[in-house]
Amino acid sequence: MTDSSLATTYRAYIRCLNRQDWIALEKFVHDDVRYNGERIGLSGYREMLERDFDQIPDLRFNIELLICEPPRIASRLRFECTPKGSFLGLEVNGRKVSFSENVFYEFDARKIKEVWSIIDKAAIEAQLQRP
Repeated sequence: MTDSSLATTYRAYIRCLNRQDWIALEKFVHDDVRYNGERIGLSGYREMLERDFDQIPDLRFNIELLICEPPRIASRLRFECTPKGSFLGLEVNGRKVSFSENVFYEFDARKIKEVWSIIDKAAIEAQLQRP
């Protein structure tokens, strides 16, 4: 897979997430996907995303930075959203927050096989401390 075709695939995956097109998710995510070292499979991955969208109805994935080195991608995703209640153990309760996620993906056969994710929880905590 070339850098440009991997980037194109990744951008299509992000569009799939933003549409909440869970049927199409199998085009992008491997049946045996692992998330932060744990094998959760495609069904677990889908459940995680559905839960995220349930907790955060205005969730939208925005690519801020994208680096491709096949078979891997590094991406910085930017979020401006309004979680309904508790999010990452923080009582957000409908406040609008902005934060980033640094996420690394490894692809196998054009599908995401491994995901390593770190969310900038400190940015959210700082916003919640402001009046």
